[in-house]
Amino acid sequence: MLISDAVHIWREPGGDYHIEWQVTDPGTEVTVEPLVADGGLQLHYAQQPGPGARLAGLAPARRHFFRLRDQHGTEVVAMERRLGMDGAPNFRDFGGYRTSAGRQVKWGFLFRSGHLSTLSQQDVDLLASLDLDLVFDFRRLEEQEADASRLPRQSTPRVVSLPIIPGSNSRFFERAGEQSNQPDAMFNFMLEINRDFAGPQAVTYSRMFREILAAPDARFLVHCAAGKDRTGFAAAIILLALGVSRDLVMRDYLLTARYYLPERELDRLRRKYQLEHMVAESILPMLEVHEDYLANALHHIDENYRSVEDYLEQALGVGPAELAELRARYLE
Repeated sequence: MLISDAVHIWREPGGDYHIEWQVTDPGTEVTVEPLVADGGLQLHYAQQPGPGARLAGLAPARRHFFRLRDQHGTEVVAMERRLGMDGAPNFRDFGGYRTSAGRQVKWGFLFRSGHLSTLSQQDVDLLASLDLDLVFDFRRLEEQEADASRLPRQSTPRVVSLPIIPGSNSRFFERAGEQSNQPDAMFNFMLEINRDFAGPQAVTYSRMFREILAAPDARFLVHCAAGKDRTGFAAAIILLALGVSRDLVMRDYLLTARYYLPERELDRLRRKYQLEHMVAESILPMLEVHEDYLANALHHIDENYRSVEDYLEQALGVGPAELAELRARYLE
């Protein structure tokens, strides 16, 4: 049988779609069809490395829903999770997940990404089609100024600057340099940074929720430089507030490892933070995605609050009334 929570769709910058799924029985047959098809559609099924399909020929200027159906009547309707932006490879929709109560986060309302400064014109056109109301930028002010975002000129979303310095400790990079020959130093710093998101940086994420709640039915994007750490915690706490399980939240978090390639970012990061003296092995943990990173942030919540709901209310100002409003807007 087709497993409804194990369908993953992503688009390449060239327009081709990849659809992956998992089944409970190897004999399960799955068919794929776009809900709105244009002429010249090309669909190819494959079984290696796992069951999936590749589809070409859909209009690139808009998003598409796909229906997957097995011979037992199980049906899943989903959109592409990664949107295929050439200048923002980690640009994703983090809707579509099932909540513990059996509802579903709406597609097309919640987005996450790395920086938007290198978007192509095709990317900008696609971004315009999303009708975003808010863009939350967690980058440092210097990052925001040096790498200004490319946004649509028509119906430009309102940008909310919420700068978070990686690591609340002002000596973070100085200490990293001092311990550059210790293989675990950067990994441990990343654990510290992620813990800070749930602790000292909670005031910033509280403002994010206030801005969302103040804009009725807002479609919004959360982003930082890479779209993995500052953005990763933002997406995680939003999904948890909507009632998505930790397993699915972690699955969404780890998807960054598929689309953000650390080796391609090494030279840029060395220049950005003056880390030319450090060997690659000591820097890579800063660019990688590890389950332990987000888990450390969630561990801080578990240590200091009775529940995620208590954390949301006490640290972020998202109490029962605010939770009900968020779920009314973003669940179906």
